[in-house]
Amino acid sequence: MNFKRLSSILAIIIALLLIVGCSSQTPETPATEVPNETPSEANAESQEFDPNADFDTLVEQAKGSTVTFYGWGGDEDRNRWLNETVAPILKEKYDISLDVVGMNIDEILAKLSGEKQAGLEEGSIDIIWINGENFYSTKENDLLFGPFTDKLPNTKKYIDVNDKEVLYDFGYPIENYEAPYGKAQMVFINDSGVTDETPKNTDELLEYAKKYEGKVTYPALPDFTGSAFVRTLIYDIVGYEQFMDMQPDKAVVKEAIEPALEYLRELNKYLWNQGKTFPATSGEVDNMFQDGELVMTMSYEPYSVAKGIEKGIYNNSVRTFLFDKGTVGNTNYMAIAKNAPNKAGSMVAINEIISAEVQASQFEELRTLPVVSYDKLSSEEKARFDRVDLGQGVLPQDELLSKRLPEMPANLVPIIEEIWAEEVVGK
Repeated sequence: MNFKRLSSILAIIIALLLIVGCSSQTPETPATEVPNETPSEANAESQEFDPNADFDTLVEQAKGSTVTFYGWGGDEDRNRWLNETVAPILKEKYDISLDVVGMNIDEILAKLSGEKQAGLEEGSIDIIWINGENFYSTKENDLLFGPFTDKLPNTKKYIDVNDKEVLYDFGYPIENYEAPYGKAQMVFINDSGVTDETPKNTDELLEYAKKYEGKVTYPALPDFTGSAFVRTLIYDIVGYEQFMDMQPDKAVVKEAIEPALEYLRELNKYLWNQGKTFPATSGEVDNMFQDGELVMTMSYEPYSVAKGIEKGIYNNSVRTFLFDKGTVGNTNYMAIAKNAPNKAGSMVAINEIISAEVQASQFEELRTLPVVSYDKLSSEEKARFDRVDLGQGVLPQDELLSKRLPEMPANLVPIIEEIWAEEVVGK
């Protein structure tokens, strides 16, 4: 969920509104359409919403209502889990209907902004799947409702509220404006039947690229996975600590990452198409790997190899590996729109999604790293998580978490992407 420089967000939003309109939706997304009735008709009880009401009152208020869940809809497995696992739980326990709407994040932000500019007290978006730069921009532009997560019983019951990834999203204070949804982490992937090596650092990666010249590449920034891959290389070369409180000044950032830029320019010589161009998306890189054009791919989903093997997309010999110093990881979140028509239902739904039951189902069905604190689980709940078969070719959760590096502050990411485009591509 990443897009271009924060300073241009308003221009992007206005352009999107003019071009695609507030209701546009990505054509490939098998999303549920927004209901025909107006938000106030669908959720009349939202007019009585009291942000200071106790949770039992919110549950009562949410009965019979519909909650819209907006997020990227390109993941069919996640769509299925939301519609076939989460939705029935919400319906049975709370009589809440879940309407999953697939839409790219830039379009979601355009819709939020457009409804705000139109002066709508009640918009059409309840819950938003969000993180990083997009959370930063929406919170800065007063598009989110909150604080609310401190009012959810399951926050106290299951979440480590002192965890840095609960307090900060890409270095930006969350302040109870979003609830954790799932964890992700950059992993590298190759086929042991094709290559023996699993590079453990950038020096070994360079030698690997030389040995398999033309068969290594990565997605062009600002692709989310490609951008995370470059940040991981930067961390391996210059460390990560200095970026945690760095000012978003282009000259300062460029000076800090110059050794990494030199490395990336050298790496270009041995990449696919000699680094003159890069595949546009992580999906393209993965397809090239599946077709044998590349000897390596990457993912921000740490258990994607297991799912790929199960689906027959990958050979059984495909495996996941990490750098010795680690790879970047982040948490994705759920936020509520400031003009959400059903805030009560949204809070009840989010509270349920961060429960041990739903987080365990997400771990079982999607292999998404859970956000609940293991130490807070009951013996029975721990047993359910422990029973999950992660599948072939992946690393155990404890190894992933032991090599998990923090994301950069959100306002540094677009600066690095801009510098990469100027200083690395075609050099």
